[in-house]
Parts: sequence; structure tokens; C-alpha cells
Amino acid sequence: MNVKNIEESPLKQRLRTIIFGTDTPEGKAFDIALLVSIVASIILICLDTIDSLHHAYGELFLIGEWMFTVIFTLEYVLRLYCSQNRFHYARSFFGIVDLLSILPSYLALIFPAANFALAIRVLRLFRVFRVLKLLRFLADGNLLLKAMLQSSRKVFMFFFSVSLIILVLSVVMYVIEGPNNGFSSIPKSMYWTIVTITTVGYGDITPQTPLGQAIAALTMLIGYSIIAIPTGILTAEISHEMVKVRDLRKCSNCGKKGHDNDAQFCNHCGSELETLDSLTRP
Repeated sequence: MNVKNIEESPLKQRLRTIIFGTDTPEGKAFDIALLVSIVASIILICLDTIDSLHHAYGELFLIGEWMFTVIFTLEYVLRLYCSQNRFHYARSFFGIVDLLSILPSYLALIFPAANFALAIRVLRLFRVFRVLKLLRFLADGNLLLKAMLQSSRKVFMFFFSVSLIILVLSVVMYVIEGPNNGFSSIPKSMYWTIVTITTVGYGDITPQTPLGQAIAALTMLIGYSIIAIPTGILTAEISHEMVKVRDLRKCSNCGKKGHDNDAQFCNHCGSELETLDSLTRP
């Protein structure tokens, strides 16, 4: 490792510190400038999709887009140049996203429609987790993920039951209302049932008969009744996981349990506690 560092040029080591080192002032400034460029590029792409602005400032948008493309291309090349393991970076999530965010501009020279794929550049905003040190909040994300996995079977059974209700109501509405009132088929009736039971209600298909309207009112009430069930299931699992975590955070020195999720030291003997992230990691 020392031989490798000696063989590397000071410029390469300096670039690595700036580009990959988020703990240094230069690294933070570089990442923040990169995030600002990404946001500006995304705003430019969004504005270019407005016809009036595209006709008025289309050339400026094109110049700006190529300016950002050159910046991101240079950044990608520099990352490959100063990376300790270029193959590892190229295969990483950020490496793939960095490449995909510049390819559409070059592909657009051959396939103009490919330029709309530039919206994938928004994925690069995930770098904010590294810049702002938000990785410490991943423990809460892991807890939520475990709760979702634990409740997956219950949620599946819930959606299966709702699907049966939708199917029954769709058949009933198709029989009662019929094609004359817009319910021309069972799939069309299923569409109406779904938008009604989810309380969206586009209004493009409405029942006309008194019996159909009564069933529609019942469907709306069913929708309000079941809409809170998945939330209740997930909330119960989250509470269960939080209790488990509090029980798991046992002090290795005195054995005391029930520490807060953000506690770093035991409130009884002062010993250092195991991190929440290590306990909630799937």
C-alpha cells in the first residue's frame, strides 16, 4: 500500500482527496458545487419541456445542457482517474448513475428522443447523504424496512381481500348499471370500483340508477373504512420493532435495557452502547 502511494503523483492524491474526501473542506466544497450543478441541470431540463420557453430560449437551454454535460463528463473521467479501484467505482451505484447521467446527451446526437433520459440525473442527488452526513439516519430507515418486511404477509392478505371486494362490486355494478350507463364491461366496472374505493373518484363513470348509487355510496364507505388498515398494520409493526430495539440495546457492562434510540452511553453505568444501526441492519 505504501509503495502504491509513493508511485502515485501528488496531483492524483490531491484530486482523490477533493473528489472522494467529504471530510475535508475542499471535498465538501466540491460535493456542494456538484449538487448545485445537478439541481441546476435538472431545472434546465424541466424548463426545456415547456413549449413556450423552449421556443424562446431553446438555444440557451441547449448550450446550458452541453455545458453541464461537459462538466459531468470531466467529473466522471477524474473520478476514474484518481479512484484507487476504477473497476469498483465503475460498477458501484454512483459510478453507474454518473455514467448514465452523461450518456443521453451523446446518444441524443444519434437518437434525439434519448435526451429525455437526462432526468436520471436526479439520482445523483443521493450524494447529499454523503455530503450532509445523513447516513446516521439509516438506522431509522433499517427499522422501517424491517417493519415493512414483517408486515408484508398481512398487507398482502389485505390487498387480496380488497381485490375480492373490488371484483364482487365490479360484477354487481356491471349487472345493475350496464353498458348504457358507461359500465360497458367488467374491467371497466373494476376501474370505476378502484377509483371509488380509493376515494379518488374521477367522475368519468357514474351510476345512474338508484340501486347503483346506493352501492356506490356503500363502496365509498368501504373505501374510508379500509384505507386505514395498512397504516395500522405498519404502525403496529414499527412499534413492535422499536420495543425490540429498546430491549436489544442492553448494556454489555451492567446489563441495563430500555435505552433511547439515540443514546450512545448507558444511563446507569456510562459504558458505550452498541449502535442502533448495527442492531437494525437487515
